[in-house]
Amino acid sequence: MPQQKKAYLLGLSAVLAWSTVATAFKISLQHLSPAQLVLYASIASTLSLLSILLWQGRLASLLPALRQHWRGSLLLGAVNPLAYYLILFQAYALLPAQEAQAINYTWALTMTLLSVPLLKHQLSRHDVLAAVICYLGVLVIGTHGQLLQLHFSSLAGVGYALASTLLWAGYWIFNARDQREPVIGLTLNFLLSLPLTLAFCAFSGELKPVAWQGLAGAAYVGSLEMGFTFVLWLSAMKLTSSTARIANLIFLSPLLSLGLIHFIVGEPILPSTMIGLGLILGGLLLQKLGKTH
Repeated sequence: MPQQKKAYLLGLSAVLAWSTVATAFKISLQHLSPAQLVLYASIASTLSLLSILLWQGRLASLLPALRQHWRGSLLLGAVNPLAYYLILFQAYALLPAQEAQAINYTWALTMTLLSVPLLKHQLSRHDVLAAVICYLGVLVIGTHGQLLQLHFSSLAGVGYALASTLLWAGYWIFNARDQREPVIGLTLNFLLSLPLTLAFCAFSGELKPVAWQGLAGAAYVGSLEMGFTFVLWLSAMKLTSSTARIANLIFLSPLLSLGLIHFIVGEPILPSTMIGLGLILGGLLLQKLGKTH
C-alpha cells in the first residue's frame, strides 16, 4: 500500500475514533463523576500506551526517559490528563454533549490567541476575524440562538468548556518544545499523573464502588481518546507527504460526532448547534486559509 494511502487510512481511523468520544463521555458520566472518569480512563490509557511501547519493543527506554524527564513529565501530566480532562468532563456533565463538543473545537483558535502572550506571536487580520466568528458560534450554541437575551443553558458549563480549551492549547504550546519522543512522553505524563489523580479522588471522596458500565466507558475513553488514537494520528502525520491533507480530515469529526450523539445518546440536534458549529468550523477554516497566504 502506498505511504499516502496508509496515511489517509490511519488518519481516518483516528478521526472516526475521536468522533465517538463525545458520546462515550456522556454515557460514562451517567455512571461516574468527572473525577472518577479521569481516574479510570487514565489507568486504561496508561495500560494502552504501555502495551503500544511493549509491542514496539521500546518499553525498556521508558526508565531512562523517566530519570531524565520526571519533573517535566509530572508538570505536563498535571495539566494533561488531570486538569484538562477534569474540567472537560465537568463541561460534559453540565452541558448537552452536542454543545460541549462543539465549543471544545475552538481550542485550535485558543492556541493561536495564547501564542501572543506566551510566544510573542503577532495576530493577523485573518486570526482576529476567525476569533470573532468562532466565539460568535460559541455564543449561538451557549444561548441556543437567543443572542439578545444572553440566556445560557448552563453558563458554568460553557465556562468549563472554554477553560478546557485554554488548558489544551497551553499544553500543546509547551509540548512543542518537548524533547521527548511523543509516545514515550505521553506515557510518562499519564504514569506520573496517576498518583495525583488518585490523591485528588481520595481527598474529594470519589474512591468508592462504581458500576461496571462506568468502568467499561472509562476503559473505552482511556484507550481510544487518550491513548491508541493519538498513536494512529501521529503515525498518519509521519507517513503523509502533506500534513495539511491529513489535518483537514479533522473537520469530519464534529459532524460524525453529532450523528452519534443524536442516534446513541438520544439528544435532538438543535438548529442553534448546527449554526454555531458552522460558525466555529468556518472561523477555523478562515484562520487556516489565512496561514497559506
